[in-house]
Amino acid sequence: MRETPRSRETPADSGPGLPQRRPGRAFAHTGASGSGTPHRSDGRPPHTPRGARRTGLAGHPGTTPPVPGWPAPLVSGVLALLVVLFAVITWQVAVEGPLLRLDERVGGGLFGSGPAALTQVLSDLGGMPVALPVLTCAIGYALWRRALRLAVCAALTMAAVPALVIPLKVATARQGPLTEAVNYFPSGHTATAAVAYGASALVMLALPRPSWLRRATWPRAWMMPVAAILLTTATGIGLVLHGYHWPLDVLASWCLGPLVLAPLWWVSCRSRRRSSSRTPSC
Repeated sequence: MRETPRSRETPADSGPGLPQRRPGRAFAHTGASGSGTPHRSDGRPPHTPRGARRTGLAGHPGTTPPVPGWPAPLVSGVLALLVVLFAVITWQVAVEGPLLRLDERVGGGLFGSGPAALTQVLSDLGGMPVALPVLTCAIGYALWRRALRLAVCAALTMAAVPALVIPLKVATARQGPLTEAVNYFPSGHTATAAVAYGASALVMLALPRPSWLRRATWPRAWMMPVAAILLTTATGIGLVLHGYHWPLDVLASWCLGPLVLAPLWWVSCRSRRRSSSRTPSC
């Protein structure tokens, strides 16, 4: 009779004790040489110094991997697309092309839609008496926080609106929807709303949260840009529905607003990075 072969196990393998550590095997919290020194698999020290942490584009202290920001190619591509769209619209208005005739047919069907009182209120959101005080408060807050460069850049951004819009109005001399007057392209109210509210959001995002405010009382980072976009969109819709502007007038200013805000956005990102590097994170 053949004997059943026994498994080649040592008493240490078959016993109920703890498994023995084998030479050359790396454990989760021991060094590769079995020295017992904690290590990370990527060779970095156990605690990364706070100043050595990478930061995202928005300036928040990053983790591993760092928090992503807006990629530069994406921003450049969006700005380039807005430049092309604005150039095409302006060209069609100047030469009275087919896009202009389509715009007049669409606008003619939209005039008078919606409650007149509501569309008037929405149109007034882009007026200087409403939009400019909002930006003035943001600039004043930046000066109070000693962010002089940011405040000056925001003021220059707002000053660029009439410097760009007025020559375009005179050059195109487009007639208004329900009037004999001209110089309606592009919409000055829409451009004012886009730059005033957008600049206010960028300024507030660039400044650190005051120490005397609790986290719950300070607006979330995404709320201010969203509010600026909603206010600008509402202004344009009100202007078209009330009959103050053609749709292309508003669309051109929607394209122009981000282009004017681009330098301030760059300054705002740099300010956020500098302020976050000086302020220790939780």
